[in-house]
Amino acid sequence: MKNSIPTAIALGTFDGLHRGHQAVLTAAAACAEADALCPTVLLFDRHPKQIICNAAPPLLMTDDEKHRRLTAQGFSIRTVPFLTLKDLSPQDFVRFLKTELHAGAVCCGKNYRFGKNAEGTAALLQTLGADAGIRVQIAPDVLFDGEPVSATRIRTAIECGDMPAANAMLGRTFSYTLPVVSGDKRGRLLGFPTLNQFFPDGLVRPRAGVYAAKVCLKQTWYTAVTNIGVRPTIGTDSFRSETCILDFSGDLYGQTIEVHLLAFLRDEQKFGSLDQLKAAMQKDAAAAKKVNAR
Repeated sequence: MKNSIPTAIALGTFDGLHRGHQAVLTAAAACAEADALCPTVLLFDRHPKQIICNAAPPLLMTDDEKHRRLTAQGFSIRTVPFLTLKDLSPQDFVRFLKTELHAGAVCCGKNYRFGKNAEGTAALLQTLGADAGIRVQIAPDVLFDGEPVSATRIRTAIECGDMPAANAMLGRTFSYTLPVVSGDKRGRLLGFPTLNQFFPDGLVRPRAGVYAAKVCLKQTWYTAVTNIGVRPTIGTDSFRSETCILDFSGDLYGQTIEVHLLAFLRDEQKFGSLDQLKAAMQKDAAAAKKVNAR
């Protein structure tokens, strides 16, 4: 994107691109279409809490996944070091939007804060934007169970294994796209070949246990069973995602695969034998098929 092109800017951290974020993005896209602006998302190089609190919350998606989804929605992305904007006054922040990003319109949620010590509010942004010739639109809250959808609520749901709630707030199934690494081939010996993936530091970790899942390979959806944790029967010292794709055979090592979690089936369990484990996996597969058939 050329820096001189007028923009419609969507403001927020956009972790997870959940339904609340989509309301902001929809507003920005509408402004862009109405005023012939370039739909653009302003992102920071690091989560603001990483700088302010020295500890960012676990993220709902990787930066690569966020960028891929935003680009697919037709948005250009401007990434700015958070430290360059952290201590700006609200007035200077709006000046930055106008002079550096050529904003003709700006969209945010009603709880958006900006500027030094988060002094700027969405209402103040509207006032300052009007003075600067920037159209500012505040997207309404999107509610789930009577409360605004937020990354914090979704993160809590995922960490508790409440995938229906997490997926309802996201507006899609929670998923992670990670490289497939070589495992110990134990699943293959049990008749359930699996693909192993490791969660990178900083990414949310779902509750340990067994999930009904699905995976799309070459435009075909497959039912899957995913075990998240340390596999207590076999015993591993590394927390991982291990997915068995039902009715599929093929080598996926080295590929990057997206796994979608639909429902929590059971906690991890240490079985007395591999035969007991195999029997449990057969029950898990049947349960996953029922979930996928809904």
